[in-house]
Amino acid sequence: MEVDKFKAAIVELLKPYLAGISEEEITAKIELPSDESLGDYAFPCFFLAKLKGKSPVIIATEIAAAANNALAGRKGLIERAQGAGPYVNFFVNKASLATAVIDSACQEKQGYGGSRKTGKTIMVEFFHANTHKAVHIGHVRNICLGESLCRILEFSGNKVIRVNYQGDIGPHVAKCLWGIQNLNVGSPPAINRLRWLGNTYVQANTAVEGDEQKEAEVKQLLLKIYEGDKDLNELWKDTRQWCLDEFDEMYKDFGVKYGEFYFESEMEFPARELARELLKKGVAVESEGAIIMDLKLYKLGVFILLTKDGTALYSSKDIALVRRKMSRYSLDRSIHLVGREQELHFKQLFKTLELMGGKEMEFATKSYHLIYGLVMLPTGKMSSRAGSVVFYDDLRSELIALAEAEVKKRHTGWSDKEVSAAAKKIAFAALKFGMINRDNDRELVFDWESALKMEGETGPYVQYAVARIHSIFRKYGESLPRNVDYSLLTATAAEVRLIKLLQSFPVVVADAAAQLKPAILSRCLLDLSQSFSNFYNDCPILNADEKVRDARLLLCSAVKQVLENGLRLLAIDTLEEM
Repeated sequence: MEVDKFKAAIVELLKPYLAGISEEEITAKIELPSDESLGDYAFPCFFLAKLKGKSPVIIATEIAAAANNALAGRKGLIERAQGAGPYVNFFVNKASLATAVIDSACQEKQGYGGSRKTGKTIMVEFFHANTHKAVHIGHVRNICLGESLCRILEFSGNKVIRVNYQGDIGPHVAKCLWGIQNLNVGSPPAINRLRWLGNTYVQANTAVEGDEQKEAEVKQLLLKIYEGDKDLNELWKDTRQWCLDEFDEMYKDFGVKYGEFYFESEMEFPARELARELLKKGVAVESEGAIIMDLKLYKLGVFILLTKDGTALYSSKDIALVRRKMSRYSLDRSIHLVGREQELHFKQLFKTLELMGGKEMEFATKSYHLIYGLVMLPTGKMSSRAGSVVFYDDLRSELIALAEAEVKKRHTGWSDKEVSAAAKKIAFAALKFGMINRDNDRELVFDWESALKMEGETGPYVQYAVARIHSIFRKYGESLPRNVDYSLLTATAAEVRLIKLLQSFPVVVADAAAQLKPAILSRCLLDLSQSFSNFYNDCPILNADEKVRDARLLLCSAVKQVLENGLRLLAIDTLEEM
């Protein structure tokens, strides 16, 4: 990307003072200041204190003086340097910066902000909703974070494999099937069968809880599924498929295409064999008939692999899953996007893999539990077992209905088809952006009123910035101008601010990928949208002098491209009119 020539020019200014330090290391330390008054680039001098035997403040002052001496009488990319505490701040030629940034965005188009291929393969495991339970708003946060993270990692040059590990067997399934057989739940509906199964599970859980006989019946029913009971397996497979079919529709809503699906039921018997294998090797031990990993030495308690009745648990199934993944893929990293409540589980899992040695130990070093905070209701924690949740189908319907009402107010002449298409894009922008625009490791309180707003720090607000630029071009009605004088874009703070935000976009994407935080990108898009709004209000575009108009049109085009690229990474569609 041409913008890097500014860093290259700064490196040339720094090299005489930094003999023995590689260009790569110098380049890596150059930063973009968050405060625009502190220049366009900054170079920290802390690491030089020991090497030079001076304080970072003195070093920064000396470097700035030397750089300014080198710049004296020259007109180039860098205008001046300034010592500011332990930093050297560099101020660039704004016309050159505008040229480099806008040309790069307009020429690279959908590729602007991306990185070259790294050669690395990263697996991201996310969503993993259980069958036989209704999908709720907590699952929505997971799938929004997971898909946006995958897109950001891909855009940053990695090969990404999306996988989904789903609980299609276990006590919750047995309770649901027991409810179908023993409770008066009626016949399944023709549509929304997943919701019906979820309600059945809730009713069954209420009926079974605290009743030893019924709990024993559920446990026996689960064992019969494992043993291959014909009628029960037919019911299990039919009801499971209802869930998988509805999950497929949800994947379309969120723009997700998984590379691999794994199911808990596939891991049961490999997990049993694995637990016995670890016992035989002395890695695991027997305790009261169960097979366990004693991890108390590592302050991780006990990790039960196999119950005394021979049933595998999540622990051994996850190890079996690791082996399945290793047999199919050569991974550089394996990321598990799972809620904070599973933090201990993953610490125990990774420690067990480490103690197993060999390839499993190597896999443990590549594995990472990416924590996301629970989605809470204003009244407290949600629970699918108790039924106190916001269901996805309800949320989807409410958001789309609200969006349709807003679209109809603004476009009375639109057809129902046009209204419906726009409303769905706006509704999902509100939903996805709301789930992403908060650090993933923080809890999110889901409030209906806040979720349904179509203004403020929302996805539709960013969409509207894109639509507004489309409107400008429709009014202009011509192809984009050429041979533009970008020096005309340095007269106002609003213009310079926009250019610097465009410049920062590749850095923001790289940071979001490195930190595994899509919220870094969503914050950038909000800042860019707000800055564009200020620019739009402060700087005439179509009514400006012709040369200024042409320069501002190219700036608008670059802003639109960056907003579209950023929204695409968040799996959010744009609209030409709202």
